[in-house]
Amino acid sequence: MKELLFTNWHAMRWVRLAFSLFLFAQAFILREWMFIAFGLFFFIQVIFNLGCGPNGCAIPNKK
Repeated sequence: MKELLFTNWHAMRWVRLAFSLFLFAQAFILREWMFIAFGLFFFIQVIFNLGCGPNGCAIPNKK
């Protein structure tokens, strides 16, 4: 788990982290609690490094 958290940080992972923190802040400022669900979605992608990586969502072409 420690290796998953501290390695392979690319630009998209940083963007997801910033966006999830923004959504958490907006949930508390505006008292729109649905933003927490969206923030958790992006935060889980950051923690487990899910979603599209720096190379996009292309399927590897193995021959």
